[in-house]
Amino acid sequence: MKRIYCLFSAILLAHGAHAAVPAGEAAKLQDSLTPLGAERAASADGKVPAWQGGLSGDGLKIQGNGTPADPYAGDQPLFTIDSGNYQQYQANLTAGQIALLKRYPGQYKLPVYPSRRSVGVSDSVKGWVAQNATDAKLVNEGNGIEGFHGAVAFPIPQNGLEAIWNHITRYRGGSLLSVNDSAAPQAGGDYVITTTEQRFTMADQVSNYEPGKVDNMLFYYSHRITAPSRQVGEVVLVHETLDQVKQPRLSWVYSSGQRRVRRAPDNAYDAAGPTTAGLRTADSRDMYNGAPDRYDWKLIGKKELYIPYNSYRLASPGLKYADFLKPGVIDAAPTRYELHRVWEVEAILKPGARHIYSKRRFYLDEDSWTVVESDQYDSRGELWRIGENHTFYRPDAQVLLSAAQVFYDLQAGRYIASNLSNEQPRGYDFGFRATTSDYSPGALRGLGIR
Repeated sequence: MKRIYCLFSAILLAHGAHAAVPAGEAAKLQDSLTPLGAERAASADGKVPAWQGGLSGDGLKIQGNGTPADPYAGDQPLFTIDSGNYQQYQANLTAGQIALLKRYPGQYKLPVYPSRRSVGVSDSVKGWVAQNATDAKLVNEGNGIEGFHGAVAFPIPQNGLEAIWNHITRYRGGSLLSVNDSAAPQAGGDYVITTTEQRFTMADQVSNYEPGKVDNMLFYYSHRITAPSRQVGEVVLVHETLDQVKQPRLSWVYSSGQRRVRRAPDNAYDAAGPTTAGLRTADSRDMYNGAPDRYDWKLIGKKELYIPYNSYRLASPGLKYADFLKPGVIDAAPTRYELHRVWEVEAILKPGARHIYSKRRFYLDEDSWTVVESDQYDSRGELWRIGENHTFYRPDAQVLLSAAQVFYDLQAGRYIASNLSNEQPRGYDFGFRATTSDYSPGALRGLGIR
């Protein structure tokens, strides 16, 4: 019966649509599954605990850079996975993690802590996701969604496309102003900090939102470079569409040197991401973003992996960049890994399609739908780049954030670390509000000359 259903799903996708799950299946979100579709129960051996609603924000201190004080500061590592013992744990490691353990013996390590299922869900998100379970459908051969509400389009995914769309549509706070740093250390360890002010607003969260007026818009985003001095005033604006085959992502850039706004049509797919030293593609920002049309997607299934999680220590303002931005890989001491269930999704480049990555593997945290690990392969099928997303949960905003998103390049022997806020006096402002005019090309010049 399962095989017949999978065949039916494939036929629907081939004809450009996929049915939502039946109401009886969706009812599991109130029972055996969490509101976002994760398994409520603990793993058979108890190493992955049962979901109890997530971390409470009661009494939790928010530090100056916008990150919570570590609620699990008393936890001690259970053990550390390194180049000498990884073989006994490799069933719970990604190919990328194993490659890093081999490439950087003594440097790349995984301090493993008790697993804490800290991610919670707000009542509004619960309502949206419950509607999505029965309303949301893939259209245009999986490149768009109809019947989408707010966050997490497919809490009970039937295929790889639906799973990766959950990452793209996951809840990120509605509207957010953040100031983050990034760095790409040279082989010798030298690096320059790039600081960006980022603005993000979901399409239905702008102050002047009108239902039905922006049906194909997912979110608005801009980032303004404030350091180093040679790049100050550069601004990028993005209008992220739901179906980027029907309507491609709209992107503009303002250069303080040229003092003009221009379209940036190459800010997608495998274009070199801005401020990344050529170490990360445009569609690897946020671990993965953009149109999925150049790949064939397969849902491999669920597995338990040691993944970065509850990275409060790595996000702490008491930790300086020099403490962990080291040559080759970031320092392992302030990192935290836990055993969690993840969805494994494979993307294979379609015949005739163009991209520098021939294959990609994504590992999505079951509790948040966030990509936490990714492996990227070159045109020869060799593992090339590895992404690790060191996340932490902010309970007052009920959103999962990144202490660091790190992309390691095995060929270059370098990495790019982004989403850093340790040394920022203000990190995250969830009270930020904006209108569509604030995300217009005309507003770019004003941002650039501040």
